[in-house]
Amino acid sequence: MTDNNASQAGEPAIASLTGPTNSTHRLLVEDAVSDLRLLSTDGSARAPGPLCATNQLPVGRERKTARSSKGIKKPFAAPVAECAGISRRAPGSTAFGCPRNFLANRFVYTVVSSRARGLSIGINMNPDGLCNFNCVYCEVNRNLPAMERRLDVGVMVEELETTLSLVQSGTIREYAPYRELSDDLLKLRHVALSGDGEPTLSPIFAEVVQGVVHVRARHPKSFFKLALITNGTGLDSRPVQKSLRYFTCDDEIWIKLDAGTQSYMKRVNRSKVALENILANALLIGQQRPIVIQSLFALVAGEEPPEEEIDEYISRLNHLKLNGAQIALVQIYSASVPVARPDCRHMPLKTISRIRQRIKAETGLQAEVF
Repeated sequence: MTDNNASQAGEPAIASLTGPTNSTHRLLVEDAVSDLRLLSTDGSARAPGPLCATNQLPVGRERKTARSSKGIKKPFAAPVAECAGISRRAPGSTAFGCPRNFLANRFVYTVVSSRARGLSIGINMNPDGLCNFNCVYCEVNRNLPAMERRLDVGVMVEELETTLSLVQSGTIREYAPYRELSDDLLKLRHVALSGDGEPTLSPIFAEVVQGVVHVRARHPKSFFKLALITNGTGLDSRPVQKSLRYFTCDDEIWIKLDAGTQSYMKRVNRSKVALENILANALLIGQQRPIVIQSLFALVAGEEPPEEEIDEYISRLNHLKLNGAQIALVQIYSASVPVARPDCRHMPLKTISRIRQRIKAETGLQAEVF
């Protein structure tokens, strides 16, 4: 599931599946572009702003590192392409219009995320694309062959430490998408467990969490927050439950809830998973610690979610709250223009805002539009 932190699987700014390497460990940096729709002040869709792309390294080049001018070890990569070819950012564009950037890594990427309110470092927990949802708005093209079959924890740890050094030293500004961003947008907000599928389905979920936590422990002066971005289906599994014990009070769990009824979930998330299972897992975690509910509403075949569906969705939120779930925030957002489903579009801002207003009025929960 793409976010970002999604789309982190969830960040709106995350582009389609473009991953790192094949068995020869060649380095592939994303060459796809994001054609996110920007919103005008009246909530209608505008023509996309500048497209942001990254280059592709020559096939067969072995993984290398280079020293920056500040002496920080960083991945070797050719210069990143400028946005829109000539101008980095055209008038009216936003920092959130660029896709995730692997910086020549295999598993670790960076993205400026609206929902994270700045820079997010993501870990692609499912480079094989394993997911039990097939959301209509997902930007991962599952028709493409996976370039990695399994996350290598040792490589991931090395890449995470290198990427953290880039961010904390400010050397990340040497990469074109980040040169003109404000200090606030380049402040690291979290390290997200997300990627091209559902993180909790990873057979090495526990090992990944332990690896990331160990990196954090080795750098106490550069403490970072963890965010698990999940559709919620695997939160009750024993490995995940055990791993969540390593999460601090500051770490976050973002749980997807896009529907109030099974029929609408089947239409949007296209999954055989029962909605009741997701709600039960959200309640399970929410009774233990604060959670964030992430809800994406889109135009599907030109249709907004029916009003009665929003009624049911709000009823589900109230059920969670009344049964003890600690919901710190409800994130309301819409789809960017996806690759696989051109009939799935961004919903007008005024509609998204109306849903937010209903959530606040009818549940008392904090809700924000992204």
